[in-house]
Amino acid sequence: MELLQALSEWPVAAALRRSTIAYLLVNAAHVFSIGLLVGSIVTLDLRILGLFKRYPIAVLGPPLSHMAAAGLVLAILTGILLFTVRPVAYAQNSAFLAKIALVGLGVANALLINRSRRWRLAVAGGDVSAQVRLAALISITLWAGAVIAGRWIGFL
Repeated sequence: MELLQALSEWPVAAALRRSTIAYLLVNAAHVFSIGLLVGSIVTLDLRILGLFKRYPIAVLGPPLSHMAAAGLVLAILTGILLFTVRPVAYAQNSAFLAKIALVGLGVANALLINRSRRWRLAVAGGDVSAQVRLAALISITLWAGAVIAGRWIGFL
């Protein structure tokens, strides 16, 4: 707890607590980055599951994956800044802990599938295997859960 308390005393955290404009902008950037991440991921996952068949995975996969990665990096950076405002409270918030766990699982799922031979085959224009479809379904579930948990934080 001492480390978390020290984090809350970081000058940037103090500035975010004092300035409604700075906090508002960081919060808005966090929401924007989540939209970028989830919008990209869900679009790609839905394509993998059979929607938007007119658009090849080989065409959609790379740019949507890059946009999702950019959204993830921005969400992590802005999330860390938001966390510093009330780290002790967040560390004790079950919704926050659930969100972090779900984000971690979502990232792990994406990394595992992106490193698989079956994914590379699908991106190359080959068949989409059951393993890749299952990973897409898991992805949608995890990211939806992370968004729900994130919204739940303020209610606990």
